[in-house]
This record gives sequence, C-alpha cells and structure tokens, in this order.
Amino acid sequence: MSPMALILNLIWLVLGGAFAAIGWFIAALFMVISIIGIPWARAAFDNGIYTLWPFGAKPIARDRLYGEDIGTGPLGFLGNIIWFIFAGWWLALGHLIAALGLAITIIGLPFAWAHLKLAGFALWPIGRTLAHSDLRRRVF
Repeated sequence: MSPMALILNLIWLVLGGAFAAIGWFIAALFMVISIIGIPWARAAFDNGIYTLWPFGAKPIARDRLYGEDIGTGPLGFLGNIIWFIFAGWWLALGHLIAALGLAITIIGLPFAWAHLKLAGFALWPIGRTLAHSDLRRRVF
C-alpha cells in the first residue's frame, strides 16, 4: 500500500469508515445466524473489508484470481439479483448520496470517490473479491 493510500485510509477510518465497517461485520454475523442469509454473509463481510480500507484496493471478478466457483456461475448471478432487490440498490444509493455530499468540497473528493467505488461493490458483490490496486495479491 502506498503512503498516500495509508494516510487516506487512516483519515477514512477516523471520519466514520470504522463505524461503517463494523456495521457490515455485524450484518454478516446476523446473516450467518439467520442461516438463510449464509450465502450473502461473505458478500457482507467483503463489503466490510472494503469499507475498512477502500484506498489501495479494488474489486475484481473472483474467477480472475481463483477460477470458477459457485459464486461466479449462475448461482452467483441469482444471488446477486436477490441481493440487488433486497439490499444492493438502497446501499448503493446511500453511498451515492454520501459521495455527492463529499464532492462539494475539494477535501472531500477522494472520499467521494471511495463512496462511488463502495456503491458499485455494494450493488453487485457476489462473485467478486478485493485485490490491491496493482492486482498482484488479494487484500483479504
């Protein structure tokens, strides 16, 4: 991770990123406890990791790193449709609203960009993973 990404991530954490990530981790825990939410718990956990450290990471298709699995095929597509209907669109909308609010100031522009990246990942997360920006290694 570059020094600039580290600084931006630390500022992000202090200004609310840590609370948002904890929210994602709690949501993942509830999904696991509910049993029917288990297929989406991994997506919520990955969203939490991405929300924790959005700078220096990017979402990519999981099959690019690991090959085909259950989440990258037709069942993953179906899981994303269900996610989109019940959670994805309003989570992405929340990130878009936050991005618009932050984009008003020059200082908020990098954080607005982070919210736009998070909105895309929250919209359609199954079958994707996080990688460092240079795509050579996985974040988590």
